[in-house]
Amino acid sequence: MGRCLFLKPIKGAGGDLPSVMGFVDDADEIGHYELHETELARYAALLLPAHLDQRYLGEITPVIEAFLDQGGTLVFNGHVAWKMLPEFSPFVPLPKGDLEHLQVHRVTPHPVFEGVDMADLTYRRNVAGFYARGHNPLPEGAVPLIGLGPDRAPCDWIYERPRGGRIFMHAGNDLWMYAGDGTTAARIVPQLCAWARSGGEGGGA
Repeated sequence: MGRCLFLKPIKGAGGDLPSVMGFVDDADEIGHYELHETELARYAALLLPAHLDQRYLGEITPVIEAFLDQGGTLVFNGHVAWKMLPEFSPFVPLPKGDLEHLQVHRVTPHPVFEGVDMADLTYRRNVAGFYARGHNPLPEGAVPLIGLGPDRAPCDWIYERPRGGRIFMHAGNDLWMYAGDGTTAARIVPQLCAWARSGGEGGGA
């Protein structure tokens, strides 16, 4: 079981989020543009923020792919706008922004969301829409975890790469915005890190 590496958001973005370092063990954090010069072999998981320079990540795709090929776990938050990896496709927004379509549903049970009430994801501060408002399309063979609305648009999914490694996709704000939350959603951050550090053991994909 290795450590998790969190990439800080672009300077000036995400400043309203709590520091995840106070809520997880066995984790480190680096500056946004330090990723290409970091020895990723030391880490079991790389966690990317929604406020990400996607062109920068696209420029260092070989670094990310090498990390994945060696069995690493990549956690991606946000809307894909730039095809940084072959498994990524551009974000698809929900057809409507009403409550019916913003409703969060569990599609496939997974350790990251164990014990989390979907109502605590649908609503944040009594407002719907914080969790996600669309999805990043799944590559063939990916497993949908969380869906939105009547069509269960797959805002969260996991993909086990044939070449090794796995991708955990969340098409919304950083999941660590729930760190220290007063609801069952607070379970997500420690459970995400525990699962990612384990290399996916104890929960299949």
